[in-house]
Amino acid sequence: MESLLKKIEFAKSEMTSVEKKIADYILSHSTLVPNMTTKELAQKTDVSEASIVRFARVVGIDSFKAFKLALVKDLAITETTLTDFNVLQQKDTPYDSFQKVIHVNKMAIEACAEAMDKRELEHAIDTFARANRVVFYGVGGSSTAAYDAQYKFTKLGYAAQTSQDFHYMLSLIPHLGPNDVFVAISTSGRTKDVLELVRFAKKKGVPVVAITDLDKSPLYREADVRLCTPSVERDFRIASIASRMTQLTIIDTLYMGLLHRKGEGLIDRYAEARDEMVKLRR
Repeated sequence: MESLLKKIEFAKSEMTSVEKKIADYILSHSTLVPNMTTKELAQKTDVSEASIVRFARVVGIDSFKAFKLALVKDLAITETTLTDFNVLQQKDTPYDSFQKVIHVNKMAIEACAEAMDKRELEHAIDTFARANRVVFYGVGGSSTAAYDAQYKFTKLGYAAQTSQDFHYMLSLIPHLGPNDVFVAISTSGRTKDVLELVRFAKKKGVPVVAITDLDKSPLYREADVRLCTPSVERDFRIASIASRMTQLTIIDTLYMGLLHRKGEGLIDRYAEARDEMVKLRR
């Protein structure tokens, strides 16, 4: 797939003078643009906000928001190639790898703000607030987020469960109902086991919350609530690094949102658990 930055460079010869100003700035300051608003980029390039929107369309992208997401993905997988197998061709020292990991994870987390739909997040918090039991499921790299979510939601007082055992999950779903939540975590949104369990849960009338990439995948279409992550890695990769960070960021956001929703009633329980842990250290 052609790099977005290369596409801009190639298309410059056919651009208007205004579009070239925008292109030159983006090519020279590509790492800054994902954190800018339309107004900020317009001020930096001395053009109108409408020109920024038109520029995105010139390079085949419908909106400036979508342009920034595409640029983040381009920077994460083209510039650093951290999780691409091409990384093996680079002679990085351990400290070089450390710097790249920080850079890629930072960009991935910052891109979450562009991928998240505020209304869907509010819908998710409302759905969890009504729930009794919450079940999380993810395979491979996504299982890390599922186990982290189980731990955090247990601290919130939920009967939270997860397992990588597909058959165990199949036996669990019939015991769920409309007052429970099934959370499916999948970067691609196309993992067969995840989709099978989601469809089974929906047959039982269980609300389904998806944590998945913003790419209109089968999981995206099946879910009742969609918490979208930015596309920051290739599907064929050496490990889940940046994508895992985006999933964990959403789990932490849900945890904090529900902590605020439940209020001070949790403090005594937190203190009680803390007191017991302190005793065990003696």
